[in-house]
Amino acid sequence: MNPQVKKNFHPDLSHPFYFIRKGLYTKIKKFAPRLSGDVLDFGCGAKPYRELFLHCKSYVGVDYDAAGHNHLNEEIDFYYDGKTLPFGNEQFDGIFSSEVFEHLFTMPSILLELNRVMKQNGRLLITCPFVWPEHEKPYDFARYTLFALTTMLNEAGFEVIETDKSGNFFLTVHQLNTLYVDQFICSKFAVKNTFPFMAKLARKTIIPLMNVYGLLGNAIFPKNKDLYLNNILLAQKVKS
Repeated sequence: MNPQVKKNFHPDLSHPFYFIRKGLYTKIKKFAPRLSGDVLDFGCGAKPYRELFLHCKSYVGVDYDAAGHNHLNEEIDFYYDGKTLPFGNEQFDGIFSSEVFEHLFTMPSILLELNRVMKQNGRLLITCPFVWPEHEKPYDFARYTLFALTTMLNEAGFEVIETDKSGNFFLTVHQLNTLYVDQFICSKFAVKNTFPFMAKLARKTIIPLMNVYGLLGNAIFPKNKDLYLNNILLAQKVKS
């Protein structure tokens, strides 16, 4: 894996996205063994979680080549047109898709297309954000609850086997505060590159301290998951 990709998606305490990315990695690592055989990474980008699927027979990545989304240095095997995947019927035993569904404007039709290329009883593992700022603009269209995702999956011929959430009320608020400090306070030191050293110093000191506080606070304060960072769902194809 590219070292920069690993740093961004499996971060240490110096990273401003520490809690959302660490939570995702932990949950995907938990569910990844439930997929096997030939696996499709839908919306693969740089394939940041490929190492968690080494037990699978094959791992193929597909993504959408859209204006405004730079795929430079990513590991994409196939591109699709946003409607039809370039694969035959019932080709994959499993499909993995992380942080992609919020960028799809036609979710029902895409889910049917994923169903088409999946073998009977194949499994689909997805993650998508519940609380997170707009990103990859203007291709950021939705935030879903677990209830909405379950309904859409059922209507597309999938049965949800298990659901999970990453983060909790405290960690979600804290992660957003950390993101705010990084993007709107630390970055002020780097306006027009006047003080880039100060921006780097601020990020190297303030962000780790905030993340340590987040760990301590999460260990102390009561847990509540009515507000959380990410949805995780494992589903199985039950019909074409």
